[in-house]
Amino acid sequence: MDRHSNLSIGQLGQATGTKVTTIRFYEEQSLLREPVRSPSGRRQYGETDRLRLAFIRRSRSLGFPIDAVRELLTLSDDASTSCTAVDTIARAHLADIDQKIADLIAMRTELVRVIGSCRHGTVADCKIIETLAPRAIS
Repeated sequence: MDRHSNLSIGQLGQATGTKVTTIRFYEEQSLLREPVRSPSGRRQYGETDRLRLAFIRRSRSLGFPIDAVRELLTLSDDASTSCTAVDTIARAHLADIDQKIADLIAMRTELVRVIGSCRHGTVADCKIIETLAPRAIS
């Protein structure tokens, strides 16, 4: 099967576990190339498209933002390109993930502290509500 095989958009979606609306979105974002069209205007996809979509799906499942996926695809289109740029993108994404993890840990710590201050009285005396409520400006 090559680029000009006759997979419909629905078949491509089934082959990759991707919704048709998502495939169209990736086309609009220029992550997927403009598909070949049949004489009747039906989109036609091939193995190259399936592999590219699988790459996009895997990148997105790892949390790479659309712009980073676009860069990775551009870099992967030229096999002779140094992978230094790919490494830079991956390391930047890892740093973002590490920051999000640190933020989540800080949020968890604070929430554990607030929950620990709960005395199971009335809402009027609830330390959780008190912590969440905005304070009056003096």
